[in-house]
Formats: sequence, structure tokens, C-alpha cells
Amino acid sequence: MARRSLIWLSALVSVIAAQSSQQSTFSPARPPAIPLAVRSPYLSTWQAAGSDGGNGGYLAGQWPTFWTGSINGWCGLIRVDNNTYTWMGKPDPLPQVVSQTAFEYTSTRSSFTMDVNGQVTMNITFLSPVDPTDKQRQSMPVSYVNIEVVSADGNEHEVAIYTDISAEWTSGDRNQVAQWSRGVAQGSSDSGGSGDLAFHKVWRQTQIEFAEDGDQAAWGYWYYATENVDGLTYQSGADTDVRRQFTDNGGLNNSEDTDYRAINDNFPVFAFAVDLGSVSSDSKESLFTVNLLQNNSVQFATGQGLQQVPSFWRSSFSDELSAVTTFYFDYANGARVSAALDNDVASDSRAAGGDDYVAITSLAVRQAWGAVQIAGTESENYIFLKEISSNGNFQTVDVIFPFHPMLLYMNASWMKMILDPLFINMKSLWPQDFAIHDIGSRYPNATGHADGNAALQPLEECGNMLIMTLGYAQKTGDTDYLNQNWDLLHQWGQWLINNNSVIPFNQISTDDFAGPLANQTNLALKGIIGLQAAAMIANMTGHSQEGSDYANTASDWIRQWEQLAVNQNANPPHTVLNYGDEDSFSLLYNLYADQLVQTNIVPHSIYTMQSEFYPTVKQEYGVPLDTRADRTKSDWEIFCAAIASDDTRDMFIQDLAKFINQTPTSAPVTDLYDPSTAQFAADIGPFKARPVVGGWFALLALNQTGLPDESYIGQSSS
Repeated sequence: MARRSLIWLSALVSVIAAQSSQQSTFSPARPPAIPLAVRSPYLSTWQAAGSDGGNGGYLAGQWPTFWTGSINGWCGLIRVDNNTYTWMGKPDPLPQVVSQTAFEYTSTRSSFTMDVNGQVTMNITFLSPVDPTDKQRQSMPVSYVNIEVVSADGNEHEVAIYTDISAEWTSGDRNQVAQWSRGVAQGSSDSGGSGDLAFHKVWRQTQIEFAEDGDQAAWGYWYYATENVDGLTYQSGADTDVRRQFTDNGGLNNSEDTDYRAINDNFPVFAFAVDLGSVSSDSKESLFTVNLLQNNSVQFATGQGLQQVPSFWRSSFSDELSAVTTFYFDYANGARVSAALDNDVASDSRAAGGDDYVAITSLAVRQAWGAVQIAGTESENYIFLKEISSNGNFQTVDVIFPFHPMLLYMNASWMKMILDPLFINMKSLWPQDFAIHDIGSRYPNATGHADGNAALQPLEECGNMLIMTLGYAQKTGDTDYLNQNWDLLHQWGQWLINNNSVIPFNQISTDDFAGPLANQTNLALKGIIGLQAAAMIANMTGHSQEGSDYANTASDWIRQWEQLAVNQNANPPHTVLNYGDEDSFSLLYNLYADQLVQTNIVPHSIYTMQSEFYPTVKQEYGVPLDTRADRTKSDWEIFCAAIASDDTRDMFIQDLAKFINQTPTSAPVTDLYDPSTAQFAADIGPFKARPVVGGWFALLALNQTGLPDESYIGQSSS
């Protein structure tokens, strides 16, 4: 338990001195937590940066964590001319900490610049590739860290680098016994490299497939790997012993600890050290990968029984080592593709909303993709989503809804992969007439709700499914998909009519933490736009009578809604939270769908009115969600920004960017917070690492069909 003892006072002083003597810059922002290795719901490791539990965004001096906040031990040391320094983590005892001079993030990278006593500069890049055009690369359960060193003073220096991961990666239950091995795998031309790969393999000894410990997977095999170059040494063993070996000697002793034991019993670590020799003005690099390989990703109820869905990597590789080797030597390709995506997101975001919007969208990418995984075979594959942190539901419809603008922007054809599991499950198992909330109470088990009992959000989910399915067909031209699913789509349209959705009965919306409420203005709008979407679907599939019926009803409803929803006596006028409550207001974020799928059913005056209203109720870090509590939702704020006037759009974006920079929270960025303090919402457990930040791409998704211009927003109701 030495690692969890109090750090020596002198070591603590060295951390503070290193961080204060040469302050780091942060570009384009200093996020509340920095993504390090973020690829899936289970490969999700971060560096806390906020003041509440973080150290301000410095890589050294604290441990990286799983998204829940539990430690994932990951240590980095460097030895320069016989002096050892810490560049990552918080080993005990703690060698002097290097000075971090800069940090920058893009959509796929977190890059740190370190000064080692004025002698050597380190550039450390954590890459979690995102490639929404290649299912194999996007499904690869791998993240990279590349370490580049170069002389800073023009002199030659003898340099060795060290890095390890701990058994903590294998289970959230630290009393579980870990087991491990090591070896060397031969590279090949098929893997993109001819070198050999050295690896440590570590796993939870008692594997329980499709189970979790504190949200960490209870099954699967972790690989920590690097090229087997000259000067590479390795060691496994107790954390203090292995790190002291490098600190004292600049290398490891090529030994293996065979005492398999509990994770918290003399914390086993799995280390590599690379002797780089003499480093001068020509930089030298070392690349490491961390991989999680599971034979099966999830289990899925399809009407054919509970199916085990294989991890997608198995469609291309017959064994783990060939996969790990290929992943490692794919780094150059993955980095190139990821850099192109970084540039596209940055340039498109800057054009749509300026530099602040770049800070927002770039931070969202890894977090959103890190909550999903591609699974299945080459012929039958899906995108599965975990509702991270709020309750762990599987394929939650009203979480996919805010996630999906990012997917529409990056590759609309993949929308089918995330919608398919919902249609398959509901066709075979779901007995209700309205759309389901989720297909499993706890990820990774999509066991369905054959008894018809799931979270009761009927209007919300019917509207979401109709809007998203229409959006997919519009962007891809795949009307066959509408025909294949017409029976359900028609059924949901009928449900909206049969339940008079313009006057919503007492129910919860996607903001379920606020509780049920009757006559919700924003929820009614979801139903009206959803019904108009059903009309458009009917017309696209040759069901002209149903299309006419739906459109006529939606047209009647929007006129009724406008009379009930708007407080014309307020200064300025605005929509209310629920009909009749003249002192209330809320973000009218469901208006966004009217533009996204071009239903164009909402009077133009509503856009103008809301755009003029929001600035009158803004707080320091945003506009409140509604008048029920001191909280807001950033995904819905950006939905509102996407359809607002230029000034109001910029207000929303600037306030969210300020929140990202200044929030004291130290978890992967929350979408639910107090807009006056930038803290977590006081009355709800902290939301963090959730895929709903895909909604921050609302402007870019809308740009696929064109933003409403000022003349549109400024028109009065007809």
C-alpha cells in the first residue's frame, strides 16, 4: 500500500515549484479533464484538470483516472544525464517533476510540451484516433502515446524514458486478482511494420463477460505495447520496486513478477524503459499503445434469443496478437486520418462560430465517440451506445438524439448502425405502441423490455425516432430504410395523434431529472415536429393519405401551440415552460429539429422571439434550462445557438467556452451545470463523460442543409 501513502513533503514542494516556476499555456482551452486514452466505454482514461480534485491541467503530479474518477495508474519518468524526473503520474517517492510549458488539444489529440531542467524538451502526444469513414480503424480498441525528445540547450544528453500501466486498468474492484504475462510478437508487412512488438498482457483473473465493476469492464485483456528496439528493457512487479529500479539505474532488469495477486496488493505495474542514448538537435521518439481486447462486446436481444455480438476487430483478425501488432503499426495512418479530421472540425467550426466554437467541438469528439463502440461482423454491424454516468442505460433514444448531430456531420450513413438495434429490438420484443426509451437497463446487456416496462417518455421518444430516421434518409437518400421500418414509423405517428400530443399529459421529457410535468411547451413542440416528420416520411414512401392526415394535424397543432405556448405580455415575449405558467420559461431546444430536417412548420416569429429573449435571462456561464432550478444543459444551449441570430448564437458559444475554461469541476466535461457558478448542478449527481456532447455539433450538422439566414429568422409569422 506504499503507493497510497502520503507523498513526502519535499516531493510535494517539487511539484508545486515545477508548476509555478514555468506556467503552462492551454490551447484552445483548459478543459475540466484532459482526454488521454478515450476510445470506448471501457477504454476511457483522463487527467483531471479543474480545481475541484484536479491540478490545473498538468500531466505530472497526479494520477490519471477512469472517467468515474477511480485511478488508472499510468506513470512516466525520464532520466537525463543520470538525473530522473517525473513527466506523468504521481509515483511515491516522487522524482522531481518536469516543467510543463504548453498543452494543446484537438479533436483526437492531447499534446504536452515539457521542459526537463532546461536540457531536454519533451513533446508527448496522446492520440485516440477517430475515423468515421473506416469501421475497422474506428473500432480498433487502441490508444497511442508518442514521446519525442530533443536537446533544448544545443548540447548532447544521455536520455532514457520509462512508462508503465498498473493493474488498476483491469477492474474497478481493486480486491480482484490480476494476472499477467509478457512476450514479443513478430511484425509483418500486413501489420504495416517489419519490427517486433514487445508487450505486457494483463487481465482480471476471474473473467465475467458482460459485467462491470464500478463501470469498468469485468472481462477482456489489456495490452501495453511498444516496438522491441535496441535499448528496450521491461519489468513487472510492485509499483515502488519497478519505478525505483529505473530511477536508480536508468533501465529495467528484464524480470517478471509471477505473484498474481489483488490489484491493491503492492500494486502490480507493467513497465518499459527505452535507452535513447545520446540526444541532440535531432529528435528521438518512442511509441506506446494501450489496448483492450474483448472477444464479445455486448449481448443483444433480437427476437432470436440473446445474441453475443463479437467485437468488430475479430472480423479482420484471428487472434489478439495480430490485432495488437497491426494496431501499433497503423499509427502513421491513424495519425494522418485523425489530423485530417482535426483540421476539418477546426476549420468548419471556426467558420460557423469562431475560435470559441473550435474549443467546444474539438473537446467533444473523443468524449462522444468514447461512449460508443462498433461491434458485429463485416456483414452485420452496429454502433452501440452507453448512457455514461447518468444511469448506464443501453442505446437510450433521448441520448442518441443529442449525440446524433455529430454523426450527421461526420458520416450520416452510420446513423443506420445506431438506429438498427432500436428497430430490431422494438419489432421483435417491445409490446407498446410508443417508441422505447432504451433496449437495456444496464450496458452492455441489451436484454430489452419485453414486459413493456421502461422509462416512460413516450412523446419524447416517438418524436426523436421519427426525426432521426427522417434525418438519416434525407442525408443519405436511403428511402428503402423508411419502407423497411414503415410499420413502426406509422405506429408512432398514430400514437402522437391518438394521445393529442399538442397537450402533453403528465410525463417526463429527456430532462427526466426535473421530474414529470403536464403541458410542457417544449415537449409538445417535439411532438408537432415529429408528426410533421411522419408526414414527410409517409410522402417519401408513397403513403400519401397518411402524409396528408399527419400534415393537416400538425398544421392545426402548431397554431394551437402558438396560442398556448407564448407569453405575449412579457417583456420581451417568450415561450413558457408549461401552458398557463406565465412566470416561467425554458430553453426551446426542440425548435432545432424544425430546421435540421426542414419540417419548416414553426412560424418564423418564434425563432426571432426566442433569439431576442435568451440574452435577457443569461447568467455568467449560460442560459438556465428552465425556471425550476439553477441548472442548464450545454447540448440544448448549442441546439438553441444553432438557430439563433448571430449575436445570440455568439453569446451561447462564448458562455460555453468560458465554462469549459473556468469550471472548477475536474471530470470529463459535464453537460449539466449551474450557469451562475460553473459547478455541477447542486441537486443532481454529477453528469460527466456523456455522449450528449455530440450535440455541440448542432451548428455543423445544420450546415449540411443550410443555416436559416437573418431574413428567415427575422420574418414574422404568416
